Amino acid sequence: MPREVDIANIRNIGIIAHIDAGKTTTTERILFYTGVVHKIGEVDDGTATMDYMEQERNRGITITSAATTCFWGTTQINIIDTPGHVDFTAEVQRSLRVLDGAVGLLCGVAGVQPQTETVWYQANTYKVPRIAFVNKMDRIGANFLKVVSMMREKLNVNAVPLQLAIGAEDKFVGVVDLLEQKAYTFDENDDGSTVREIPIPEDMIEEVQQYRTQAIEAIVEHDDGLLERFFMNEEIQLQDLKATVRKAVKNVSLVPVLAGSSFKNKGVQLLLNAIVDYLPSPNDAPSLEGHPSAESDDVIVRSINDNEPFSALAFKILTDQFVGRLTFIRLYSGKLSVGETVYNPIADKKERVQKLLRMHANRREEIAEVYAGDIIAIPGLRFAKTGDTLCDLKQTIVYEKINFAEPVINQSIEAKTLAEQDKMFEALKKMAEEDPTFRYSIDEDSGQTIISGVGELHLEIIVDRLKTEFNIIAKAGKPQVAYRETIQATYRQDYTYQRTLASGKVQFGYVLVEVKPNEVGKGFQFVNNVSSQVIPAPFMQAIEEGAKEGTLVGPKVGYPLVDVVVSLEDIKLVEGESVDLGYKIATVSAIREALRHASPTILEPIFSVEITAPNETLGEVIADINSRRGRIEGIDQEGTMQIIKAKVALSEMFGYVTTLRSITQGRDIYTMKFSHYEPTVTQQSNSTY
Repeated sequence: MPREVDIANIRNIGIIAHIDAGKTTTTERILFYTGVVHKIGEVDDGTATMDYMEQERNRGITITSAATTCFWGTTQINIIDTPGHVDFTAEVQRSLRVLDGAVGLLCGVAGVQPQTETVWYQANTYKVPRIAFVNKMDRIGANFLKVVSMMREKLNVNAVPLQLAIGAEDKFVGVVDLLEQKAYTFDENDDGSTVREIPIPEDMIEEVQQYRTQAIEAIVEHDDGLLERFFMNEEIQLQDLKATVRKAVKNVSLVPVLAGSSFKNKGVQLLLNAIVDYLPSPNDAPSLEGHPSAESDDVIVRSINDNEPFSALAFKILTDQFVGRLTFIRLYSGKLSVGETVYNPIADKKERVQKLLRMHANRREEIAEVYAGDIIAIPGLRFAKTGDTLCDLKQTIVYEKINFAEPVINQSIEAKTLAEQDKMFEALKKMAEEDPTFRYSIDEDSGQTIISGVGELHLEIIVDRLKTEFNIIAKAGKPQVAYRETIQATYRQDYTYQRTLASGKVQFGYVLVEVKPNEVGKGFQFVNNVSSQVIPAPFMQAIEEGAKEGTLVGPKVGYPLVDVVVSLEDIKLVEGESVDLGYKIATVSAIREALRHASPTILEPIFSVEITAPNETLGEVIADINSRRGRIEGIDQEGTMQIIKAKVALSEMFGYVTTLRSITQGRDIYTMKFSHYEPTVTQQSNSTY
């Protein structure tokens, strides 16, 4: 079965931005103008196509990245609409990993906001080419050129306006295309479907010429031939300028900036043109590197085309009420047909593909075959997890996994009735498969079920989903901080295990170990300072297992232990008495005793907090942060607003948003994200569960 769409005519894009910048609204307009939907859905009305979860419709925010496909002319555009709230950045991260390009949305009033920076830097990590769309140009205070300036200053990007807004606020009527030297307006009587070319307004002619010259200067720097023609004052053709912009965008060395108002149906069709003209297709991306297996360091290179062996990355797991477990994959090479078998080298499992689905938010279209560059979903795969590679069994490859943030907040949860307990565990298991930043466990001391996530809203949504999706009424305790423990000193300890069995046989094991602090973020590390020739392999394996077991929990309260180096310094062997169990028990006992003497300390998660508040409330906001053990790290003026940056312990931030809104009368913008762990001021004496 031949390809329906040439790979050069595919665009895999994401829409990334701060919360409330208009990502979902922009996607709704794209779906409308490309004919996927015949009525525009609105976030505020709860009718947005891409916000199909009940929690998304009720709260007016995007929680899970939704995938959809549309066509603009002959170009197939696969779009992933991602969340803007900091609690759901894992959704942005996994999407960026598999995309070829992105549209960065910015608010025409607020410009570069805290979460804008977060998702922008995530895109930098994956070297994702971007274009920018300054949205909400109809709002009071909108200023297109000010936002461009903020992009250059705060995001450190080569932002080049390719449009100018005609008017602003309630006088915003359209845009001028600087390269084409044409002005466009959008008919309000047909939801902006009719795009009209008009003469450039006379009062803008000089400004348009000035910014067109600046844009061309910025573009020709990326092509020596055009640069020479520019200095020779030769006319440069439009197609040459566009081709050079596309090349510079692909190299992540230039960001074209457009203007519009998605809610007022202005500028979206020109954004679609820019997606086609400037963002790369899958075969523009460089070849991918992988390994023959998870354990191998050998490098395999795969180019993105249909003739290579099949390989894909599973980037999202979703439980669909109609088709069950869905695995979203991005095909990097080869092709895949219904009925074929795929191999998962991480799980070492083969699975048969029963169906292939092209997703339109929560609607599905069955297809027979998919090709390199496609983003699709496969129902019924039992073993695939987020970040797993799927490939051809005979030509295996493992791509780099996706690394996600660790949970930093815990909450106890229990089902209303004993009969619902098993149902709740099954639901939590499904949600943990979908969301790599969500965990659940049973606390051995209390017997409570503990759920862990990256923020209060994150856990609130989990509890909400239990009720709405799984019909389970769960009672949730107060959120608790996920503390850690570490040590601050070095200590040596030996231990002798000697036991006489009923049969008279003696079991023996002796070790001398040293524990010391590791570098922050390095986790657990085991070092063997005894010659491996002295130690039989079974004993060495038992000692390593004992070292891992001995460092699972801290000596102070029993929180997870982090950043510790355990080194084996000495070992004694007794012929006929030494057994591997003896060395494992000796190692565990020696380490636990050593940890108690190595200045153990409790660590708490510290968050970077950024608050934008009115000038007149600055003093109250700072006083409140100080009362929460916060450290003010900087204050910047932005018009009539102050931007306060601080580091605050998570334990002090529960319910903060309510206090802040009371201080600022709801005129604040507030974001927080995990920064690091550091020793608590007041050491805990008992469990917080």
